[in-house]
Amino acid sequence: RIESDRTCYILGEVWKGAAKGCDNAIYLAVGTGIGAGILLDGRVIHGANDIVGATGWMALQVPYHEDYIPCGCWEYYASGDGIGKQIRRALRCERNYTGVLAGKKIDEVTSYDVFAAYKEGDLLATKVLNQAIELWGMGAANLVSLFNPEKVIFGGGVFGPASQFIPRIYNEACKWGQPISMQDVVFCASEVQGEAALLGAAYLALR
Repeated sequence: RIESDRTCYILGEVWKGAAKGCDNAIYLAVGTGIGAGILLDGRVIHGANDIVGATGWMALQVPYHEDYIPCGCWEYYASGDGIGKQIRRALRCERNYTGVLAGKKIDEVTSYDVFAAYKEGDLLATKVLNQAIELWGMGAANLVSLFNPEKVIFGGGVFGPASQFIPRIYNEACKWGQPISMQDVVFCASEVQGEAALLGAAYLALR
């Protein structure tokens, strides 16, 4: 009710987390969907209808597919829900699969299961997460090239377990992003995790 979740995320990090002292920072929230809170020249940007940061709709794959309509391209592949969709699709295609997830009902497999299977060296889970890492890198590179932030902060339910991949995401982003901006930016995990939005709302109320 105070502000959009994206605005609260980045302000929570500005006040108590990884964006302290920053004038230019992006909080990339990867959970059920993908959204970004963007601090630019010391101010959170909002846009005409306060929809700035709806990054799940970033166009990162061709050709266009109707599956992108409800959630956007980036979310379809690399959100928490998207990772679940990708593993279920892969399991239906790999009829000879005998890995960690073989004993589960396909319709019940989630991104949580993908991360658990990855830890055990499952090849299909690794394939799905490698695709997500590539797309997280591409999307983050686009944001860095557009906004030249000091930091890109990864949070939300997926980061969490995906925080281990941040160095790989940065290396992927370096292939795609504006070179000077990529050299100067820091990719890091949220320092306040699930409290970012709550802290951001409190910060706005206190102000």
